[in-house]
Amino acid sequence: MFLAAAIALFVSMILVLARLYAGPTVYDRVLAVNSFGTLTVLFIAVLGFLNGRPDFLDIAILYALINFVGTIAILKFFRYRTLGDVPQANKNKGRD
Repeated sequence: MFLAAAIALFVSMILVLARLYAGPTVYDRVLAVNSFGTLTVLFIAVLGFLNGRPDFLDIAILYALINFVGTIAILKFFRYRTLGDVPQANKNKGRD
């Protein structure tokens, strides 16, 4: 059963890569990258069960955290065009 799940996840990853290539907007591509990361986490977990190595779950959890932080950083960059502080024009809104 785990082998069938691994094959299904691999096929899903290929389909998400096709969506990444075809996505018309930047946000479609970011969503595809995030979905690919989630599928990778699941794939690593299933491979850990197939190989009898439960320590793969630790690697999968770490990859999930990196995927989440990376997605937030990419979205912040596309919105503000910087990864540092928010530009001054946006900080002063509502203070006048």
